Amino acid sequence: MIPYAKQSVGAEEIAAAREVLESDYLTTGPQIAAFEEEVADYCGAEHAVAVCNGTAALHLASAALLKSGEKVLTTPNTFLATANSILYAGARPLFVDIAEDGNIDLELCEAALEKDSSIKALYAVHFSGKPVNQEKLARIKERFAITILEDCAHSIGAECGGIKAGSCVHSDASIFSFHPVKHITTGEGGMVTTNDAALAERIRMLRNHGMVKSPEMKPWEYEMRELGFNYRISDIHCAIGRAQLKKLDRFIARRRELARRYDEAFADYELLKPLYPYTPESSYHLYVVSVDFARAAVTKEELFIKMRERGIGLQLHYIPIYRQPYYRRLGYGETQLPMTERYYEGCFSLPLYPDLSDEEQDFVIEKTKELLG
Repeated sequence: MIPYAKQSVGAEEIAAAREVLESDYLTTGPQIAAFEEEVADYCGAEHAVAVCNGTAALHLASAALLKSGEKVLTTPNTFLATANSILYAGARPLFVDIAEDGNIDLELCEAALEKDSSIKALYAVHFSGKPVNQEKLARIKERFAITILEDCAHSIGAECGGIKAGSCVHSDASIFSFHPVKHITTGEGGMVTTNDAALAERIRMLRNHGMVKSPEMKPWEYEMRELGFNYRISDIHCAIGRAQLKKLDRFIARRRELARRYDEAFADYELLKPLYPYTPESSYHLYVVSVDFARAAVTKEELFIKMRERGIGLQLHYIPIYRQPYYRRLGYGETQLPMTERYYEGCFSLPLYPDLSDEEQDFVIEKTKELLG
């Protein structure tokens, strides 16, 4: 089976995990701080806080950044966790349509902010690995002074105008996911980056039950200062992450090479086009294509089934969040965003991961064309 995504783990990760297992610390030990420092250095951020998964990173960032009742602009073209984290904080997501590249349309965000001064935040997802336009993000931050979070779960290693994903140059915080389908994995894991020391410290506290210990306290004492969570990550996970981080640039280079090969293979094929032309600014977590199914020999459902029969796993990223039953019950059922709907009708993701061989990719290309007609 050729899946749409797959981790790339070798002897280095196994050795790193073994070293921790043979040490005195399995969790809350030195590997966590080292991993945080290395990710912060890689991204160009001042602070990083490692947590147990990407959803926890979103939850903690939202708990620290948002107030109950606030309106937050975000995209419907993302995994559920982005919008869910806004709800966790008691705030309300406002879905904004997407642009041609699948990212949230920042010009529509500006228009919404001009009309409604009660909107307090923007959650911008770097969809598929392509960062949102940083000049437009900076303009929004300067004009409206709102809270901005960048969801970089797809984009570690990507750049826009020389600004690296996760550096938080024009945002209050960024988050990463280290799920196995992402660029690097810790098994499960996530990270919040920020340039705000107070924000980083609060997220660290919330990560650990809202609890603090200090040298001034008695040896047994601790204080719970806020209602926090157990979102800690283990030393085992972080040791694996550190080994993966050393390979990240190589992983991204291979992803970009595969994306170029896909672009070349489909250059003269009218039924299928890449979501956006090849760009070195994207770190290509996903390779998304758009198909004119009205002219194709199969429906989208038939294509998914027939490709799976041939040992190829496609994936859809994503069902618009406002279509989900839970969100429909919250009052989003009448939402109709034309670009998002058009995207949903024709787009899906082809296999893309560092260990995908040229021969396997050629097989995917051949079968895709064969079935579409």
